[in-house]
Amino acid sequence: MQSNILIIDDDIELCRLLKKCVDKEHITADLAHTGTEGLNLAAQGNYHLIVLDIMLPGLDGFQVLEKIRDMSSVPVLMLTAKTASSDKVNGLRSGADDYLTKPFDVDEFTARVLSLIRRYTTLNNGSIEKANRLIFQGLRIDIDNRIITVGEEPVELYAKEFNILCYLARNQGKILTKQQIYEEVWQEQYAYDDNNIMGYISKLRKSIEPDPNNPTYIQTVKGVGYRFSRDV
Repeated sequence: MQSNILIIDDDIELCRLLKKCVDKEHITADLAHTGTEGLNLAAQGNYHLIVLDIMLPGLDGFQVLEKIRDMSSVPVLMLTAKTASSDKVNGLRSGADDYLTKPFDVDEFTARVLSLIRRYTTLNNGSIEKANRLIFQGLRIDIDNRIITVGEEPVELYAKEFNILCYLARNQGKILTKQQIYEEVWQEQYAYDDNNIMGYISKLRKSIEPDPNNPTYIQTVKGVGYRFSRDV
């Protein structure tokens, strides 16, 4: 079975090097360079291991680790320049399975990756978890169970509202036209019923936005459509 890992590190060149290292072991690697990007990939993807830096833009590695542990037991290897014992202890106590400091030997890195994957797949009888969730600042979407949580409070949405939110969130940062939203959510040819979509967006904002008049998540792109903010 092909193993798949996620590497979250803001050092792009290092990520490329690590990807080459694991490629030689027939392991595929997805790359993320911010904490938020990595967390969303972790929530959507099926990984045998996550390699996690601590000093990341946005959410730092400890914050990302805490959120990963809320939804998954996937092994986490912390890979960081922070060498203090207190950082190692904090990482391991927060749920990391291993801790490797920079600079490091790539052969040792590869050996640890293989060891953690082997242990995880053995304990899980070769299977991996599927955590189909999207996590943003203050907003969590459990797609399989259709549960929305704002802050710590669950929020009820109508089916169309939920589907619109998922479609926007899964395409975070992309501008989606009203026609794209309609055809994806309604699963029928666009009826040029802009007021209908605007009505759903308005209700959705009232349910999830801290300030519906100044949206944090769902941004209007005038004359085009909507975009789920890339900054959350």
